[in-house]
Amino acid sequence: MGEVTFPDVPETWLCYNGGWADMAFALGQRDGFLTAGNMIPGFFFEPFGLDVPGQDDLPALADWNAGGWNKEVFYELDPDVILMDPTYLHGTGWDDDWDADDTAEIRDNVAPFFGNNCRRRREFHDYKLYSMYGAFERLAEAFQEQERYRAFAELHDEVLSEVQSRLPPEEERPEIGLINGGSNPEEGVFYPLHTQDEGYEMKPYRDLDVKSAFSKDLEAAGEADYERLLEVDPEIIVVHWGIGTTTPEADGFDAEAFHEQYVRPMEEDGVGSQLTAVQNGRVYPGAYGEQGPIVNLLQTEMKAQQLYPEEFGEFDPESFPEVPEDRQLFDRQRVRDIITGEF
Repeated sequence: MGEVTFPDVPETWLCYNGGWADMAFALGQRDGFLTAGNMIPGFFFEPFGLDVPGQDDLPALADWNAGGWNKEVFYELDPDVILMDPTYLHGTGWDDDWDADDTAEIRDNVAPFFGNNCRRRREFHDYKLYSMYGAFERLAEAFQEQERYRAFAELHDEVLSEVQSRLPPEEERPEIGLINGGSNPEEGVFYPLHTQDEGYEMKPYRDLDVKSAFSKDLEAAGEADYERLLEVDPEIIVVHWGIGTTTPEADGFDAEAFHEQYVRPMEEDGVGSQLTAVQNGRVYPGAYGEQGPIVNLLQTEMKAQQLYPEEFGEFDPESFPEVPEDRQLFDRQRVRDIITGEF
């Protein structure tokens, strides 16, 4: 989008990807939040004193059942800045009726865009994807909150240094079979992913140097069945986005719903039940794909506990995101203090 300038520091904002909302919350910008199109569930933010509405309670930037983006909502909300990669609007092919001229109209009449699709690389762009903290640093400049950024970056570096120093030798680290949350074990359809892929959604796996049991070729093939999974037979299976499994009755992650959707069908399938990960009870909910600096800390801790319980303490699916203090890998109050500016 080129250079972006503002007459004043933006006060109100909206985004599409929840990772950008997480970054803005970390910079103390919760009050200016208007909506997000793909929001992180609010329970991720509760340990840090942030009250975040659920997706159903937010104005909808798009209605995919009706065909696409809702231009009127951009005008009605009238933000100071749109934290969004503009190519998300016209470059994805999701909305046949929206083109680059529509995007330019929003930019000229509503607010400038400030964003990068740094969750993952997609087929519609061939430009640089910023790292999470690379994007976060630039957003801090836009909001003039560089001190908060530096405080988060310092905490992040401390946590990673501590965790990485306690990892077992490389040859003793497990490979995992990472499948997308859209996989359907009931139908025997799985979408393999690679743990080292570009984008902030894979950051917890890259930071813990988690090797992928699935090859890039298998990921590129797009789909696998039980027989193909058994050929690879990963010792651990992780369901990407799985930690976002919830129900209206649950206050947070619903471990029972996760088991019913992903684990039970594997256990009851003649081939799936032969998988080592299934037999050993090592099918885990994976990181929520949308994440910024706040949620990433939780998910790095979660993944360390799932993969190395003897070193970091066992992950308790019944209580997430609450973690007993003696098993916490970072200070929750320190995060709250950065968000509120009391650091």
